[in-house]
Parts: sequence; C-alpha cells; structure tokens
Amino acid sequence: MLKGKKIIIGITGSIAAYKIPILIRSLIKEGAEVKIVATKNALEFVTKMTLETLSKNKLYYDVFDKDNDYSTEHISMAEWGDVLLIAPASANIIGKYANGIADDVLSTLLLAFTKKVFIAPAMNTGMYNSFPVQKNIKYLESNGISFMAPAYGDLACGTVGDGRMEEPEKIVGALLEYVNRGQDLKNRKILITAGPTQESIDPVRFITNHSSGLMGFEMARICAERGAHVTLIAGPVNLSIAMPTVNRINVVTANQMRTVCLEHFEHNDITIMAAAVADYMSEDISAKKIKKQPDKISIKLVKTPDILEELGKKKRNDQMLVGFALETDNELNNAKLKVKNKNLDFIVLNSLRDKGAGFKHLTNKITIINKHFSLKVFDLKPKSKVAVDIVNEIIATYKK
Repeated sequence: MLKGKKIIIGITGSIAAYKIPILIRSLIKEGAEVKIVATKNALEFVTKMTLETLSKNKLYYDVFDKDNDYSTEHISMAEWGDVLLIAPASANIIGKYANGIADDVLSTLLLAFTKKVFIAPAMNTGMYNSFPVQKNIKYLESNGISFMAPAYGDLACGTVGDGRMEEPEKIVGALLEYVNRGQDLKNRKILITAGPTQESIDPVRFITNHSSGLMGFEMARICAERGAHVTLIAGPVNLSIAMPTVNRINVVTANQMRTVCLEHFEHNDITIMAAAVADYMSEDISAKKIKKQPDKISIKLVKTPDILEELGKKKRNDQMLVGFALETDNELNNAKLKVKNKNLDFIVLNSLRDKGAGFKHLTNKITIINKHFSLKVFDLKPKSKVAVDIVNEIIATYKK
C-alpha cells in the first residue's frame, strides 16, 4: 500500500500521456495522495480537467499562473511530495534535468526536489538509443535517479522498438517496491569493490579483464538508497556515482585494492567483493616499453594477493562477507569451494555460458550459494534489478 504517501506526477508532451489517468487512479487506489505537474505540451495530449478531476488536486502547469497558491509553487510542491515520478518523460526533460536547466514548471520543480525521483521515458527508438539521451540517463542513474526502462512494441511513429512508456501497473509496482523496502540498511556501513584491476607489464601495457564495474556500482547505488553508508573501492572504470553517502576510492592494481580493503574492512558491517581482481601480475615491470621481437617473448607472471581469502580470515562473527564467482565450467563446484575456503556468507555465481550474463552486458543471470550450499537461481535481468536481488539476500541473511 501507498497509504499516506504523497506522489507528484510530472507529465511531458508525449502520446503516452493518455496512460496517466489510469496511473493516477491506480495510485489513489493504493492509498496515495497525488498532485500533477504538466508541461504546456503535455496538455496537448491530456486535459487539465481530466487531471484535476482524477487527482482531486489543482494542476500546476504555469510558473506564473495567477491562480497558483504561491509565487514559489515549485518550492512548496517539492516540500510536499515524497516521490516525484516523471511519466511520460521526453528526451527534452531528461536532458534538462541532467544539465541543470530550469525553464518551465517541471524542470524547475526537478531542480528543487531533493527526495526520490523516478523517470519513465517515452520516445522514438532512435531518440531513446541516441548517444546524448543514453549519456544523460547514465549520468542521472549515477546520481541515484531510478529509470523505468521503456518497453518494446509499436510506437506512435509507426515503427517497432524500445520506447513505449512502461505500463501503469508496472510503474505502480516499482513504487510499491521502493516504499515497502524503505531504509532497511539505515546506518549500516558497507564496503563494496567494483571493476577490474590493471597490472602493468611495461609503461604502456597491462594485464586486465573485461569487467565494466557496473554490477558493483549498481549495488553501491541500491545500498545507499536504502540507507547505508557505502565505501566503494573502484578499479579503472568509465562509471560515475555522485551520492552523498557513497565514498568512492579509486585504485588501479590488485595490491592497491588490497591495501584499501584491509584499511576499511574492520570498520564495515558488510563487505561485497564484486571486483574482478586480476589473478596474475608481471614479476618484473619493465621501466621501458618492451619492443616487438622477431619471435616469441616470455613474461614471467606471479599471483596477485587473494584479497577475498585474506578478508575471510579476518572476518568477525558480527560481519558479513559476500564474494563473486565468474566461471566457464564446473561452475557450482568451483563456487562452493570458494564459499568454504574463503569463509563467505554467500557467493554470487554467474557463468559465461549463460547468454547475456557476465562482462560486457547490461544484464546478468546469477545463482546465490550460501554457506550451507543452498541455492537460489534467478532469471536473466538488468543488472540494476540483479543488484536489488543481491541486496535483498544480504538483508535477509544479515538479520539471521
């Protein structure tokens, strides 16, 4: 139920605005109080009378409307609402929000709103997948804004593809999930590692892997949203996160990651080791670029420190330690050995044999194996939703 929750719906100019009356009724049925903010273009698709009749509240659509209750309506609305939902969200409003532009009622409200924001995009496939829109979405997500990815189907322009605004019942479901999970990690201290490490061979070459770091960053975001204070130790990745309760520490090598992990481990309640640490490094790093040889060359490799095993030995009874395993064969047995040998509470297993899982994907398919070797198998999902599954399992296990 959404009883007692105050939800603001921001509507932009899109044919998908016809779904908003259904959304308003569904939210009110769940017990929410709803107010509407609409751009002037939005009112080309849905009427002021319809929105005010269904929401039982006055519509806010003009910064300087003489009938506004206050001259600073965007501030009073921002203070009133618990959640701000932009649906349908055009490429224009996403771009304004990402770049701090406030030139109408909705963009002005967005900049004044300091609580949870959800965005449900609706636009042509080409627009949605364009570089500027995807860049803006990724930037907003890195700052804790939740996106409800558009569905695949027939679009108003006559094409078929991604771009349909998510259906009202699924939007309501996402809001219910957010409200119901609340701040169940409030004041918990969580250490998360993410991304690859780079182990130099010479000044221009290094050993690494294909990890993007996305899984670790998504978990950091979810944990922070749910009240935790997060220390995120990140290898070299092209990701950003700008949330006040996330302290990001950048490292490059396995030894650097080990040093920072050991420094922070004892001060955290929960540690999630999602980084793909290189297993080997060059024994001798050449001070000069190794020139191309006419035949073969040999580089002697030595093992990097096993950070997870070291932390497992240091783990106290009041701490929780979660590991990750990316395997290509004999997956379950290899993962179970890691749980046992490294003193883990559970391990998150994914296999490169599963289509859409592992590195270089926005999706993942995981199996969680706990210290009693019980298994939970999950379907292929976006990594943002996989992060929620993992964090939910952490909460359920930590409370036992």
